[in-house]
Amino acid sequence: MSIVEQKHRIIEGEYLRDILDQPRALTATMDGTISPDALLPLAQQLKQGILKRIVLTGMGSSLHALYPLHQFLSSHGCATLIIETSELVYYFPHLLDPSTLIIAVSQSGRSAEIITLLEKNQGRARIIGVTNTAESPLVSGADVALLTYAGEEFSVSCKTYVTALMVISQMGALLGFADLGPIRSELAQAPPDAAAYLNSWRDHVLELVSYLENTHNLFLVGRGISLAAVGTGALTTKESAHFPAEGMSSAAFRHGPLEMVSEKTFVGVFAGHEATGELNARLVEDIRRQGGKAELIGPEAQLSSLRIPAAPDSVVPILEILPAQMITLALAALSGREAGRFSFASKVTTIE
Repeated sequence: MSIVEQKHRIIEGEYLRDILDQPRALTATMDGTISPDALLPLAQQLKQGILKRIVLTGMGSSLHALYPLHQFLSSHGCATLIIETSELVYYFPHLLDPSTLIIAVSQSGRSAEIITLLEKNQGRARIIGVTNTAESPLVSGADVALLTYAGEEFSVSCKTYVTALMVISQMGALLGFADLGPIRSELAQAPPDAAAYLNSWRDHVLELVSYLENTHNLFLVGRGISLAAVGTGALTTKESAHFPAEGMSSAAFRHGPLEMVSEKTFVGVFAGHEATGELNARLVEDIRRQGGKAELIGPEAQLSSLRIPAAPDSVVPILEILPAQMITLALAALSGREAGRFSFASKVTTIE
């Protein structure tokens, strides 16, 4: 046992087991069938202008998981809006009409907001539901239901999140009239890549325990499709490690939060797409110059715990969340708690 491990014990609980089960869950979801025939009529209505807009909705990590789809569909000429379900049902009810296609993601398929959405919609807007629960109101109330095969999950979303990303990516290809074959070929590398990274999970956590000691402020930032991991990573850090964290775009970090930089601040910067890679790398250097701790998260990361395999855009969001999960385990070890064990929340939020 290393000196770091003697000082900060990693309590191995159900959340860790769920994290390590992600490669299996991804493989099971990859093997699950998505029928093009079920989505083709909706894709045709989008193309013909019968469906004029797509509303992407969910809560928490389910909402964050939709950001890559938002970017993909927008680039293919679809008018898309991404709105938290709680806001959609109370402040944007005019969008619940026959010209709207709703893509709703909910791991349980029965959260309070999803129930309200189904009740208020009353069949007006078409709904595609993505969920991990076959026997759920979302499955019975959706026009098309797409299932993930993550299996039972203890608390914080991890394997349900990455499997949702896998299903959403394939759905996006079908709705955008892209060829599903190449997307599936790309996604096939996600399980082995995730397994290769997670095989060294203990070394990753111990490296981060040493690095993050005496850290009081944590930010995760990025651009483009990395915003999915930015939002989910910050959320799961708060849920699983009880540590305050904030996720935002790299650009937004320069608009004010940069003032918080100190030797007790850590900023994890997702390297992301090459289009903005230099901007993200420059942010890391600027934070370090001002006395803060900052590291790139990506294929060229200096810390092995933050280094993920290079991958196509369809796979990047799946891999990017893995270092954030290691951060949660490290922060929990630093505070002497079991990561992912809730004190107040429940797995399914049933109260609005």
